[in-house]
Amino acid sequence: MGQISGRRKAALIRQMESLVDEFVDWTESTSEPNLTQIEERVLELRERFGQTLAREAIEAQEAKQPVPGPRCPQCGEEMDYKGQKEVTPQTWVGKVTFERGYYYCKQCKAGLFPPR
Repeated sequence: MGQISGRRKAALIRQMESLVDEFVDWTESTSEPNLTQIEERVLELRERFGQTLAREAIEAQEAKQPVPGPRCPQCGEEMDYKGQKEVTPQTWVGKVTFERGYYYCKQCKAGLFPPR
């Protein structure tokens, strides 16, 4: 495992441990929680960690990095790179915020987050 991958794994484990600590603290401070309360808490923690995992996987993909000269899907002209922009799509694990390369066509005034 490379050094970068090892750091990412360590950060994920730290977050997971933090969520477990948060859950244990909640169970110890919540007097006789009912099943609905327990389920709500577990689902909220699962969603937060799922979003983190999804963001890590997305940011590791090439799709986040700028690609050379994509063509505008409308007019075929080469698009200009405008830097990394934040996007927050709704996913199966909730909303996940990350940055992606963004391109703009001066002619069509269209923007593009390139696919993989």
